[in-house]
Amino acid sequence: MTDRILIIDFGSQVTQLIARRVREIGVYCEIQPFNKVTAATIKAFAPRGVILSGGPASVLDIGTPKAPDELFTMGLPVLGICYGQQTMVAQLGGRVESSDHREFGRAFVDITGASNLFSGHWTVGGREQVWMSHGDRVVSLPPGFKVVATSDGAPFAAVADEARHFYAVQFHPEVVHTPHGTELYRKFVRDICGAKGDWTMAAFKQQAIAAVKAQVGKGRVICGLSGGVDSSVVAALLHEAIGDQLLCVLVDHGLMRAGETEQVVRVFRDRFNVRLIARDASDLFLGKLKGEIDPEKKRKIIGATFIDVFDEEAHKAGGADFLAQGTLYPDVIESVSFHGGPSVTIKSHHNVGGLPARMKMKLVEPLRELFKDEVRVLGRELGLPDEMVGRHPFPGPGLAIRIPGQEITREKLDILRKADAIYLEEIRNAGLYDSIWQAFAVLLPVRTVGVMGDARSYDYALALRAVTSTDGMTADFFHFDMALLGQIANRIVNEVKGVNRVTYDVTSKPPGTIEWE
Repeated sequence: MTDRILIIDFGSQVTQLIARRVREIGVYCEIQPFNKVTAATIKAFAPRGVILSGGPASVLDIGTPKAPDELFTMGLPVLGICYGQQTMVAQLGGRVESSDHREFGRAFVDITGASNLFSGHWTVGGREQVWMSHGDRVVSLPPGFKVVATSDGAPFAAVADEARHFYAVQFHPEVVHTPHGTELYRKFVRDICGAKGDWTMAAFKQQAIAAVKAQVGKGRVICGLSGGVDSSVVAALLHEAIGDQLLCVLVDHGLMRAGETEQVVRVFRDRFNVRLIARDASDLFLGKLKGEIDPEKKRKIIGATFIDVFDEEAHKAGGADFLAQGTLYPDVIESVSFHGGPSVTIKSHHNVGGLPARMKMKLVEPLRELFKDEVRVLGRELGLPDEMVGRHPFPGPGLAIRIPGQEITREKLDILRKADAIYLEEIRNAGLYDSIWQAFAVLLPVRTVGVMGDARSYDYALALRAVTSTDGMTADFFHFDMALLGQIANRIVNEVKGVNRVTYDVTSKPPGTIEWE
């Protein structure tokens, strides 16, 4: 079995980054919320070591979250991060206090003692930049621990019990603001825990194929293929695993980008020889959307109509035993989160959520252990072309949510499609496509006066959006060279009939969202 690391989550906003760092080192890991972890679940998971995440709680509060006490008697290496350090210290007999000297943001730690956690990377007498985010701090250590690093606000910034292989740091090595933090994770996971680092996408592909074969047997699987990265990789993986037992259904709602439907059909039907039904349902969708301008209602109409059409095509094909979905690991983590409390709904999720009760199928979710960047690597392992696995995220409702505050019509879709295609072409020509998380055009519900030739025009204004991000949770606008933006705007105004003004969106997320609707 592949070596694995268990991450016990105490609610930090960056726990997923810990998992990404561990996997980048070539070691498989999983995140489990603290209130679902017991001595029995740890033994069943059989990790080589355990990482305790940060979190918003205080160990000084009554009923504060903690790790199972049995964890510290199992002989496993343990690494505590921020809150993870504090609960480890408190549970083992040390003391934590609230401090007037709080640290938030960039800080520097001085390496004051030798430790296996630092060996070969962080040297005694050296100073390292780190990222701090804490109010409470350790003030006395449990028996067996020693201080190995300090900072102005944390006299116990890093501590170690070498005999038991227990280590804890007050800072966050997983964030980019701790430039050499990955070295600590590598030292802990590979050297101290002894994990081999043999978890690769090539190995995962073979494991996933075997798992699909075992789950599906001789059953039939149906997959909704949108052309997005997740559904494309799911389809390619399932086809390699079960061949003609798989049927893919592409529902063209008329809201796709230029040439997208044709590309998906070409790749999967012609290149991979996948059984594929391509249903042009654009008239149906546009008919249902006629007159609607409310963004939430647009989403609900598109989602419900998609399920109806998909279900209809599944019945025509004779039904199926399993439904394939592109569920990713962040979705799984969120679904088992210990927070569980109400949260504000910013807008409905872009993807079709849930299945009606009438669709009596079991789920196949072969990507549920992967992050988005890992899915892209797997897609390349499966032979999918780069222009498919490397494409920017595209919402389920498609261009419908890029025509905000107005009715969706074929004329507006054609205008937006042409402008969007020019925008993406220029970005690719400039070699910037892979540096941008997402780029797209938005057709605004505004007409403006312009002069084209010697005539007055009164046409649509268009907004361009491009952002950089690592996970879509936060984002900054992409800083284009103004000459390139001018070139893009000039092409759009000259080549797309119906647009006479182009603007660029320089809003970050937050306060804005990436999409406009």
